[in-house]
Amino acid sequence: MATISARKRIWGWYFFDWASQPYHTLLVTFVFSPFFAAVAADFFMDQGMETEAAKAQAQVIWSQCLMITGLIIGFGAPFLGAMADISGRRMTWITLFCGMYVVGAWGLWYMDPAGGNLWWMMVSFGFGFIGAEYALIFINAQLPSLGTKEEVGKISGSGFAFGYLGGVVALFIMLLLFVEQANGKTLIGLDPILGLDAGMREGTRSVGPFTAVWFVIFMIPYFLWVREPHGNRRRGRLAEAVAVVVKSVRNLRNRGSLASYLASSMFYRDALNGLYGFGGVYARLVLGWEITMIGVFGIIAAISSALFSWFGGLADHKFGPKPVIVTSILILILVCATIVGMDRNQIYGIALADGSKLPDFVFFFCGVLIGGFGGILQAASRSMMVRHTDPKTPTESFGLYGLSGRATAFLAPALIGAATAATGSARLGVSPVVGLFILGLILLIWVHPKGDQK
Repeated sequence: MATISARKRIWGWYFFDWASQPYHTLLVTFVFSPFFAAVAADFFMDQGMETEAAKAQAQVIWSQCLMITGLIIGFGAPFLGAMADISGRRMTWITLFCGMYVVGAWGLWYMDPAGGNLWWMMVSFGFGFIGAEYALIFINAQLPSLGTKEEVGKISGSGFAFGYLGGVVALFIMLLLFVEQANGKTLIGLDPILGLDAGMREGTRSVGPFTAVWFVIFMIPYFLWVREPHGNRRRGRLAEAVAVVVKSVRNLRNRGSLASYLASSMFYRDALNGLYGFGGVYARLVLGWEITMIGVFGIIAAISSALFSWFGGLADHKFGPKPVIVTSILILILVCATIVGMDRNQIYGIALADGSKLPDFVFFFCGVLIGGFGGILQAASRSMMVRHTDPKTPTESFGLYGLSGRATAFLAPALIGAATAATGSARLGVSPVVGLFILGLILLIWVHPKGDQK
């Protein structure tokens, strides 16, 4: 511990974001999830379903996978955090969950392009995703030890920026060298490298092993440079952890700022996740974009996330996290209003000429803002949580933060689905996200800018 400088320890901590981001960029959003949905839809059509019904069923089972894993993550997080604080063995837990990440990601290589093992692939994806999210809780809990309250905002923003940059690089590599299009070639016209069989979709399926290997390689700096103090270690018991969590939840009534912040972040983080999940669907259904165009859109959004997160960290350092959070939410509300008010034929009710490219340019700009201010919002939120965290029990506190971020993981998808069904419009279906952002913004009124570490 004494031989590792503070700067090197911070960089080691950054490398977790770089190493883990591809699970979200490649598997959750831009490569595996659309591949899974397409395979599942074809499978259900082969079983005799009509085309639209098969697509809907594919979306339903993917949504169920995300909902179940989200609930497991949310409701298990506080208890794991409490057990880690009691035992003092955070690195043991981090190593365990990193193992789950690798096993779950690697297992996606075995996806049957004919859809014969959809359920096992959902289990594999969920296993790795749970590992990724649980590891993140323990990584976040290390943030308070990396600097002062004034410094952690900048550190958090830089970490998110570095992580998004890793996601961009990984997505570039996959699109250029591995993922085959309908013609069997990659985005730059090559056969998938390493002799992968495009007909068996091995280029796309390799996203699992690629993500796993990427994680193993780039976690090396973390394990070399980040050390936990030995302290007093003992066996953590589940009953004791439950008692600690119950006490923490009850104590929220005496900590108005923390309670308001957890409730606020529950709504606006759910809205942000819904917005992330809707972007590709909107581009495909409303604007008619091809998958390759959506991939380019994803790269632009991820690059803007990296750049904005870094600048957001500087703003956090100067002004504190609360003004940064408020500004980000206001801009994201305006972006959502633009998305709801636009389609191929009009923007805010103003008719467009046939074949106009203006909606494409507007949505690309919206993508920059979603990626950019979404990244800022996540980084500043982590910083604000530090200001409400007891330095003696950081993992328990971030367990509650994880719970608030996952307890309503079903809400945005459910509201978007209900609004889409009620209006018959994919464009209008995103409108509930605006309401979630507004609820989060209102609850921030009772959040103290400097936090509450009582």
